[in-house]
Amino acid sequence: MSDTSSQEPRTTRLTRDQRNAFVAAFLGWTMDAFDYFLVVLVYADIAKEFGVSLERMAFVTTVTLVMRPVGAMIFGLWADRVGRRIPLMVDVSFYSVVGFLCAFAPNFTVLLVLRLLYGIGMGGEWGLGAALAMEKVPTKRRGFFSGLLQEGYAVGYLLASVAYLLVVSLGGLSWRWLFALSIVPAMITLVVRTRVEESEVWVASRDRRRQTRTSFRTIFGNPAIWRRFVFLVLLMTAFNWMSHGTQDVYPTFLKATEDQGIGLAKGAATWVVIGYNIGAIIGGLAVGAMSERFGRKRMIVVAALLGLPIVPLFAWSTTVGMLALGSFLMQVMVQGAWGVIPAHLTELSPDEIRGFYPGVTYQLGNCLAAFNLPIQEALAASHGYPFALTWTVVPVLLAVAILTALGSEARGIRFGSAESSAVAHRSGHPVPG
Repeated sequence: MSDTSSQEPRTTRLTRDQRNAFVAAFLGWTMDAFDYFLVVLVYADIAKEFGVSLERMAFVTTVTLVMRPVGAMIFGLWADRVGRRIPLMVDVSFYSVVGFLCAFAPNFTVLLVLRLLYGIGMGGEWGLGAALAMEKVPTKRRGFFSGLLQEGYAVGYLLASVAYLLVVSLGGLSWRWLFALSIVPAMITLVVRTRVEESEVWVASRDRRRQTRTSFRTIFGNPAIWRRFVFLVLLMTAFNWMSHGTQDVYPTFLKATEDQGIGLAKGAATWVVIGYNIGAIIGGLAVGAMSERFGRKRMIVVAALLGLPIVPLFAWSTTVGMLALGSFLMQVMVQGAWGVIPAHLTELSPDEIRGFYPGVTYQLGNCLAAFNLPIQEALAASHGYPFALTWTVVPVLLAVAILTALGSEARGIRFGSAESSAVAHRSGHPVPG
């Protein structure tokens, strides 16, 4: 069996295929985040139109998060069997159409069902896109491209904020226009993805399975695979709680006039949101790149712990300037830690199940963290938004640092080789990491 890592060129400049694969993964994740955060930015407006409470409206985001593991499982298993390309293109088409239909939801129940279906598509995107991108890019640049890929999420949030500012705040149009317009960039993502070749690592792992006559049932029967799976789900629960806990309720906190909200105008609040998403992009790129030199675990722990002294500025400031600074610095740290995750999870995933493993662990963590927004809204109603932010963010920053420190890492592992194979493990090689 040839080692596909030996075929990696000496130069670290991306080939056309590598570039197309990365751009497709980046755009797919960007559009997922764009559509998801449209709801975060306008859910108070939607609640008012449909006549439902904010606590009930928050479950629109919850059902999206809860269904993401279903999508990760469906599309991940499919991708491990038939390759990355076709499942990814089907996934983009699916969530694009569902997101567009949200613009025409006649009532809260229909919107809830559409967001549930959207969660399936969103769940399939990250794991497959990350697997394809990380399998394609040069090993020595995996940390940098990991940070860049993950910050497609922040770019999507940033684009959603700009769209909200232009369409709703300045244009005076309904929230429905935001969902109707989202199909255009989603279709552009699909066009880019059609130009991507299949992953050579997947081809090598398929051939290895055929030669050794190893079934997926045998691979999933390995206790070491499941022990790591459970640990990564716990880690991703903490990570997702950290991300959603510092982002989802924050725009509402900035605009609310009750429960110790700041009471900013929509335009001013949106500029703060744009600012902290720029911080997220900076953090993801910087920490992701540094993880290539200093290690995945070390940089995650450092970023999470540096977030702790920022909490008072982030949650308890009362002026626009201090809130903008606190949220900017918080997202540098939170999304800085996240910038390591695409490389970290894919490196800890065996070749044969890399479509399934990182995506499902990531999205199960999302599922377990799905009640973050309703909990924060409930705490805000009883104790105020600063209290809600503080008592959900501080514990989870500590949890991310501790769990990461207890885990392992596989920085620089050669995808497509015996050391990254679950099949080779049956012949005496360890599970990756």
